[in-house]
Amino acid sequence: MDMDTEKDKPMNPDKQKKIDYRYIRMARIWAENSYCKRRQVGALLVKDKTIISDGYNGTPSGFPNVCEDENDTTFPYVLHAEANAIAKVAQSNNSSDGATLYVTASPCIECAKLIIQAGIKRVVYSEKYRLTDGIDLLERAGVKVEFLNEQDYKDE
Repeated sequence: MDMDTEKDKPMNPDKQKKIDYRYIRMARIWAENSYCKRRQVGALLVKDKTIISDGYNGTPSGFPNVCEDENDTTFPYVLHAEANAIAKVAQSNNSSDGATLYVTASPCIECAKLIIQAGIKRVVYSEKYRLTDGIDLLERAGVKVEFLNEQDYKDE
């Protein structure tokens, strides 16, 4: 017998939009953990209404918390928020397959490849980057991509 569960039912679009904005705001707050000076980015991985991972841009474990050199150039080994969230979930007992990634900046092409391989089905972001190759690749792979302008939303 086929049973409809709450998580299988599509959410009301207005309710989904409110939830999306809340998770994006949470990702923005999480970005404040970054030591990067040029740009702070936060990411949350959500599955079945539960945050299963989080990340922000920064250096790998064991490295000093310095993201840029004296010329304000980002070190090549700095990890993006999406990569940190995906790496973190990989170390856990959770699976990112079918999850939604909320990230404050649009993913680059390298992060897009990780997102596709991690089985993430939806990406919601709130800042556009000058390059769109990451977004283009995600859409080509069938990942649902949504831009949310935080200024357009007023929480009631």
